[in-house]
Amino acid sequence: MKQIKKSTATLIAASAAVLGLGTPATSTASAAASAVPTAASGATGTLKWADCGRPGLDERQQCATVTVPMDYAHPGDGRTVDLVISRIRSEKPSARRGALLMIPGGPGGDSLADPSGKGQKLPQDVRDGYDLIGFAPRGQAPSTAVSCGLDHDDLALTRLRPWPAPDGSVTENLATARRTAEACARNGGELMKHISSVDEARDIDSVRAALGERKLSVWGVSYGTYVGSVYSQLFPRRTDRVVLDSNDNPDPVRVERAWLGAFERGVEDNFPVFADWAAKPGNRYRLADTAAEVRPLVLRLAARLDRDPLPWPGANPEELNGNVLRQTMLNAFYDPDDYPMLAQLILAAQKGEVPPVPAGPPESVLQNVSAVGAATICNDAAWPTSSAFYQKAVDKSRARYPLTAGMPRNAMLCAAWPYAPKQAPVRITDQGPANVLLIQNERDVATPLAGARKLRTAFGDRAVMVVNDSAGHDAYLDNGTACGDRIVSRFLATGERPARDRYCR
Repeated sequence: MKQIKKSTATLIAASAAVLGLGTPATSTASAAASAVPTAASGATGTLKWADCGRPGLDERQQCATVTVPMDYAHPGDGRTVDLVISRIRSEKPSARRGALLMIPGGPGGDSLADPSGKGQKLPQDVRDGYDLIGFAPRGQAPSTAVSCGLDHDDLALTRLRPWPAPDGSVTENLATARRTAEACARNGGELMKHISSVDEARDIDSVRAALGERKLSVWGVSYGTYVGSVYSQLFPRRTDRVVLDSNDNPDPVRVERAWLGAFERGVEDNFPVFADWAAKPGNRYRLADTAAEVRPLVLRLAARLDRDPLPWPGANPEELNGNVLRQTMLNAFYDPDDYPMLAQLILAAQKGEVPPVPAGPPESVLQNVSAVGAATICNDAAWPTSSAFYQKAVDKSRARYPLTAGMPRNAMLCAAWPYAPKQAPVRITDQGPANVLLIQNERDVATPLAGARKLRTAFGDRAVMVVNDSAGHDAYLDNGTACGDRIVSRFLATGERPARDRYCR
């Protein structure tokens, strides 16, 4: 589980959502909830739209609140959750087809600003055809929000992502898992038990009903592709046109851990692209004379920083160690535009220096984003609890994938999560209308092509997949190709899909 450009600190905020599916996910949790219209609306009520009360949005965008059950298994028990949604109306009412809901990455991201942001990158005929809808999922401010109240040190991305100790030990990771899971149980409240991908999919259908739409089109990105897939599985006849961008492995048992494990392959898929860039003559951030030299250079530097970290006052942690370098590498591979950020860090560290600490989001935002990410990942599927299980997996991963040093097979706080999953994960199948278009970059660090192909197989004849000869996360209208963009735009505007899977150079 990326809706934002990523300085190191911003990525720490976004990736606290952990699944980004990569996506480092955008968080707008700092927006004042009091600025959102407070008149709640049930799934069959009349929405009350008003100004969103946040700077920088398109003047046409408005927000409203939808009230949904906290527990869909017991909808009449009186416990509810408020969801804040946003809208920019169709720019040509006579051409309006319906509503296009943008499902954010994360978990821990929201799409409230997307109608004003990436929604305005959509072609005119798509903006004419749809009301553009964003939302903050349950738990995500300014919707009814949660927080684990984690210690400041535990908000470091190298704690939230389970990087092993320099010698490969997972002992400290298990201690962190117990400490942070206990904090979530102590401070998160009842809602922490009711945040999951299935709950989000049911919330989407409640939003559809509140909008008065018989069917809903969706554009899901990164982790949002899994939510979109679950929604398409649970409510197939309520879907219109479904675009899934940067696709998650649909494995119903390992969906969350499969995401973390995907970084092994994702980093390996992307490193050659970075190495070619970093060795290119004329590059002001050139690291080596040849691409072949870049990999051993990075591995040597990470090992050196494992042994002898550089002080980095104001950062979290306050040192540049090997795992901070590795995590920064992983961050940069989400978007080739961020290669210079990584190269500058490498060049500075080689000289025993550190760059300035970038400004990051408020700690309250990090607390909210990390809590939603934790709840979703841990409630979706049970994780093993044995330290021996994780140590064996990490040892194997470190030997085969040294760039990621065992992190993708390590224990997150889900290894000590106090709640059992309330429902079985949804298995994605080929049952339903043939209205799904997958768009995927061939070299995606967070949602690798191998996992996307498994989702394509699961959907069967319901889906067609377009693969871009491109690197980076977020394919449509971002890091993909003009060919892929045209295909997705045509589908949204007209419903026309390719007759078979396509490859776009």
